[in-house]
Amino acid sequence: MPYRAPLTDFQFLFDHVVGFDQVAKTEMFAEATPDTVEAILSEAGKLCETVLAPLQRPGDLHPARLENGVVRCSPGFADGYRAIVEGGWVSIAASPEFGGMGLPMALTSAVNEMMGSACLSLQLNPLMTQGQIEALEHHASDEIKALYIPKLISGEWCGTMNLTEPQAGSDVGALRTKAEPNGDGSYAISGQKIYISWGDNDFTENVCHLVLARLPDGAPGTKGISLFMVPKVIPNADGSLGARNSLQVVSLEHKMGLHGSPTAVMQYDGAKGWLVGEPHKGMAAMFTMMNNARLGVGIQGISAAEGAYQHALAYAKDRKQGKTPVAGSGAIIDHADVRRMLAVMKAEVFSARAIALSCAVAIDMAKATGSAEWAARAALLTPVNKSFGTETGIAVADMGIQVHGGMGFIEETGAAQYLRDVRVTAIYEGTNGIQAMDLVGRKMMDGGEAAFRLIEEIEQNAHSVRAQYPNMATAVWNAAESLREATELLVGQDMNDRFAGAVAYQRAFARVLGSHFHLRAAMAEGHDGPRTALARVAIKRLLPEHIALLAQARAGAAELYALTDEDLAA
Repeated sequence: MPYRAPLTDFQFLFDHVVGFDQVAKTEMFAEATPDTVEAILSEAGKLCETVLAPLQRPGDLHPARLENGVVRCSPGFADGYRAIVEGGWVSIAASPEFGGMGLPMALTSAVNEMMGSACLSLQLNPLMTQGQIEALEHHASDEIKALYIPKLISGEWCGTMNLTEPQAGSDVGALRTKAEPNGDGSYAISGQKIYISWGDNDFTENVCHLVLARLPDGAPGTKGISLFMVPKVIPNADGSLGARNSLQVVSLEHKMGLHGSPTAVMQYDGAKGWLVGEPHKGMAAMFTMMNNARLGVGIQGISAAEGAYQHALAYAKDRKQGKTPVAGSGAIIDHADVRRMLAVMKAEVFSARAIALSCAVAIDMAKATGSAEWAARAALLTPVNKSFGTETGIAVADMGIQVHGGMGFIEETGAAQYLRDVRVTAIYEGTNGIQAMDLVGRKMMDGGEAAFRLIEEIEQNAHSVRAQYPNMATAVWNAAESLREATELLVGQDMNDRFAGAVAYQRAFARVLGSHFHLRAAMAEGHDGPRTALARVAIKRLLPEHIALLAQARAGAAELYALTDEDLAA
């Protein structure tokens, strides 16, 4: 499928909307100069357009398969992966101490989005490795760091994370995988894990699994879980490969989408592993990787949305069908309803992309400055980004099928693949419902302080441009004030009442935040151009949704539990 990297949009967001200039001014990220950013975006864009995009359909049509215990990957994926690692795209944000570039997560996020739009199934592999590198940098011993991180950065080895078990889905604390001390500093890991993205491949020398397991003295629940590095092939002290470990891929899942990405059932039978972090503190260590992945999965949603939008736009400009009251090319893009769908798709992609990059900027600023306020903002935006990014991917891909009409339902057009591939993103790395509960629960333990600070910024920005953009600015200010009032009510609610309205609240938050970024884009444009026109679409047509969403958020849980199990089954 042809793909055009949206370089101009990334550059505009960095320069005018998400505050990337603050990141570049820090000592830690001083090398992220405008020239460097432009060069990296340009080179990554070329890779995605010319090397990765041609792999999208072959990966779907020729899925990864398991043959005699060996995973055989989709045609061309080995070459695509080689191009990714040779360009250094796995390690943009990794520490220079181990061979990484040490550049901001915001820049990594832009590159990841482009790779995901080009070929989402393959992009999932380096995304997992990036998260593992970060987890090891924060929690592993010096010996493990020195042995594993350079190989992960070089792409010779790749990484996974192993949480889920057949009886323990989102309830990770119910896991049964055991870790027994071997007496030599290593542990024997035994158990089964499911849904392991890129659990194996046929193009890297080694696959490094981060596995959650329970030590013999581990308490029940999440507080007794530890984290272990369990490699497919046990490395020697010098990094060369030694004996094959006692683990195997039992099967590959037959999935709705992401066919090129092998999702494995992993069996560990006394496999040798090494503790990462402190005993019984595995969830804290794994959350480093999971939060990285949650940012990345939100971006995967945007990747699919951008790909689906480009695909639909090209079809709409080419397909001749019917007559319209307005003069045009004769293609279906002249029809008001098709034009509506395309405008909404483009506006949603902008909102989601701005939220994701704003989250990445907050992560970078927290890392560079040690600021608790930036860390709180990053924490607040992570579930919003994950949920809204993935919901946008699903909605835009679905709308892309609609733009194609009957041809969208025909697999040969490729429109349906975007929806099939992106659907899982709302489920993995914590379902969007779990993200919403995290937002209104853990992320509001500060009494809503981080949320109120962000809402205040939105209101101040809108107030500052009421003279130039009276209608749009007033709408954004009013929406932010409604969000403030709902947040004040929420932090005083019983927790289950919060949970009942959490998904609606989270989406309302994203609606307001996305409109804020559209307004900032119009301000930066400074005239009545295409970004201002797009902002009007977002603010006039999409922002009003927040009213109904906040009504749901305030409703509480009573009427839900008034329906008994029997009532629901009737």
